[in-house]
Amino acid sequence: MQAPEVLLLPFLRHTFNTTLLGIYLHGSATLGGLRPHSDIDVLAVVSEPTTRAQRRALVEELLRVSGGAARPVELIVVVQDDVRPWRYPPTCAFLYGEWLRHEYERGTVPGPEPMPDLAPLLTMVLLAGAPLYGPPPADLLAPVPPADLRRAITAGVPDLLAELDTDTRNVLLTLARIWTTLATGEIRSKDAAADWALARLPAGHRPVLAHARAVYLGDEDERWDGGLLTGVRPCADHLVRAIGRQAS
Repeated sequence: MQAPEVLLLPFLRHTFNTTLLGIYLHGSATLGGLRPHSDIDVLAVVSEPTTRAQRRALVEELLRVSGGAARPVELIVVVQDDVRPWRYPPTCAFLYGEWLRHEYERGTVPGPEPMPDLAPLLTMVLLAGAPLYGPPPADLLAPVPPADLRRAITAGVPDLLAELDTDTRNVLLTLARIWTTLATGEIRSKDAAADWALARLPAGHRPVLAHARAVYLGDEDERWDGGLLTGVRPCADHLVRAIGRQAS
C-alpha cells in the first residue's frame, strides 16, 4: 500500500494546479522518525485563496486515504501571502486532522481562520527543509520571530488541559515539548522533549511522563490506571507551572 502522503501528491497538484507552490513534510517524520502513533504531517503552500470546492475535494480525498489501515494524515494549506510577510496570528486556509473526522463525515468543510499553531508548524517546516514538491521552504515562507513562537505555543495550553482526560498521552508529551522549547529554543520530537523534561521533573511525576513516552514509542500499551491515573493531573499541573515560569 502506498503511503498516504504519496497518494496525496498528484491529488494536490490536480486540485490546486498552477497555484500550488510547494508541499512539505514536518513533525515526527522530520524530527527523529515516525513512531507507532505518529501522524504524517504535511503542509501545502498555494499562491491564491482556496475555494470551497477545492476544500470539499480535499476533505473527501483525505477521508479516503487517511487513517484506517494507513497512517493518519494532518494536512494544512496556507496561502503564501497570508504568511509572508509574517504576521501574528497567521491564517490557515485549510486543516484536516483525524480528530476532526466526525465533523467532516457530517459534511463540514473547513475554511480559512486564524491559527496561532502555525507558528511552531512553520518553524518545523523551515528547520526540516523537506520538500515533497517545490523549492526549499525558505524560498516561500518567512521565518517566525522567536517571540511569536513562544506566544503561540503557550496560547494553546488551556485547550490542551481541557483534553487531558481524553488524549492523555499526547497532552502530556505536548506539554513537555512546550516546556522544552521555551527553555532551549529548540523544537524536539515528543520523545526527545520527554527525555529532557524527565531529567528535570520531581521523582514523583516521572512515572507518568515516562509511561506517555513509552506508549508513544510503542514500548508499552496505553493504560492509565492505579498510581499512574492518579498522577496524571498532578504531573500535568507541574508541567503547566514550569511552562508559566519559563514563559515569564
